[in-house]
Amino acid sequence: APADAPASATPATRAAAARSVLMPWPRAAQAPATLSVTQDGTGRPWATVESLAAVPLRAPFAAGYRITKTVTPVSPAVNGVLTRGDVVRVHLDIDAQSDMTWVVVNDPIPSGATILGSGLGRDSEAATQGEKSPDGAWPAFIERDFDGYRAYYDYLPKGKFSVEYTVRLNNVGTFGLPPTRVEALYAPSVYGLWPNPPMTVKPADAGK
Repeated sequence: APADAPASATPATRAAAARSVLMPWPRAAQAPATLSVTQDGTGRPWATVESLAAVPLRAPFAAGYRITKTVTPVSPAVNGVLTRGDVVRVHLDIDAQSDMTWVVVNDPIPSGATILGSGLGRDSEAATQGEKSPDGAWPAFIERDFDGYRAYYDYLPKGKFSVEYTVRLNNVGTFGLPPTRVEALYAPSVYGLWPNPPMTVKPADAGK
């Protein structure tokens, strides 16, 4: 729809609580757009306006959580090069600016990689030796999914804590990763981001 076309929000009902509307950005050639909100009824509504843009993250961003991330190869086949089959240790240091309930740490992994420590088939207990236990806070539960590592905290106090996990790299290629994100689930404006550079994994015979 054109940027200047009128749009209406869906009223909240017992069957559907949706009451939001998504509108496109105005074209660059147009003059700055004006947003007007008009009430049609006798209630006392409120409105929240949020802008969304697909802008690459160039530097860490903190709006309640500060993140520092390090990735360290564990006995790499070739020093200075990530190759297929290598195991890397991911360490996250997080500084929470306030107490918060239900917080998630969401860290992406390259396509095809495996997060170790689940105890399922093809896991490696030896590869996770030396992995540090959570420091400063314990998650209520952990998801080791195909796209990333997620740790959920039912209560996260103010202060510093760390997260560490181990990944085996199974695919060759250069992988673009979204930012690492720490977010309060019931207060999404409280979050932190860490930009992840592209990760290149070479064939197992690279460097020989």
